[in-house]
Amino acid sequence: MKNLILIGFMGSGKSSLGRYISGQGYRLIDTDGYIEDRLGRAISDIFGVEGEEYFRSLETRTLEELLDDSAQDCVIAAGGGLPLREVNRELMHRLGTVIYLRAKPSTLEFRLSGDKCRPLLQSGKLRERIDTLMAERKDIYEAAADIIIDTDGFTFEEIYGQLKEMIL
Repeated sequence: MKNLILIGFMGSGKSSLGRYISGQGYRLIDTDGYIEDRLGRAISDIFGVEGEEYFRSLETRTLEELLDDSAQDCVIAAGGGLPLREVNRELMHRLGTVIYLRAKPSTLEFRLSGDKCRPLLQSGKLRERIDTLMAERKDIYEAAADIIIDTDGFTFEEIYGQLKEMIL
């Protein structure tokens, strides 16, 4: 099996779908969880103390470590900002098939309402933050993806079925 790398905006379902796919014979690696485990700190703490640029370098290092470890048969749930760096996009493609889980802003707003753990969503009105960040990221996500799957209204089983038809 080839690695599957799930990308998309916060709340698009990367971690949840990753957990579902891990039940189908893949090993789950959530890059945010990987970083938190390695540093023994929450992402919000890393952002708050060292800043976003430092965190982005940790994401790059995580991908490099996965390549060095010759990760195989993994579903990798990437943090929402991980594809922003060109080097990360290159590393993801070396790791496997990049799948953009696309969701409408209204769906993201519903899923993220009440979330206090995501540093980039803590200032301003939630929908405005989503719209602003999506405007900055949408083209990057689409360009980075080998496959784009719209997730609105689909179950994890249906999304996995689409993936199986396309690549598995």
